[in-house]
Amino acid sequence: MAVLEVAKLGNPVLRKIASPVDLNSLLETEDNSIQSFIDDLIDTMRVEDGVGLAAPQVNRSLRIVALECAHNQRYPDRPDFELLVLVNPEITHYSDEKELGWEGCLSLPDFRGLVPRSRKVIVEAFDRHGEKLSIEAEGFQAVVLQHEIDHLNGMVYLDRMPDMSKLSYQAEFEKYWVREPVSSEN
Repeated sequence: MAVLEVAKLGNPVLRKIASPVDLNSLLETEDNSIQSFIDDLIDTMRVEDGVGLAAPQVNRSLRIVALECAHNQRYPDRPDFELLVLVNPEITHYSDEKELGWEGCLSLPDFRGLVPRSRKVIVEAFDRHGEKLSIEAEGFQAVVLQHEIDHLNGMVYLDRMPDMSKLSYQAEFEKYWVREPVSSEN
């Protein structure tokens, strides 16, 4: 396994629409580079203390994301969820109910921004073995799914922020905003 370099804002790979993965490539039995890449993506996410990571964030313009929240130090008050690897994910339903929440991103280190996201989503995808999945997620997991799938579409959370005055360095976020309640949007 390898820890991959995380692309930072300004790298053109973060603004490209990622290419779909050929599902046959997931099932190759000899020297499967896609499966090795998925292992490296997971390792990188864990080493970087992320709760999600999209392939474009490690310089591969492919429609693959990994997400997991297990006692994450960057998000200590968030509920845990098990490792999910999604290939060619698409959000097929966004709830009308939205919430504002503070987001960070490994490609924008040391920043947090207040972003509106749908409270619930339905995602259709394939797992790393080519099996079809349908995921209904809500709350924090729904936010992570939206954030990571945005990366596959050439977007970062800054593109979703309606008020750039709510962009903060991490240290200032912890000093001035961390205790500030956020409101829901309808």
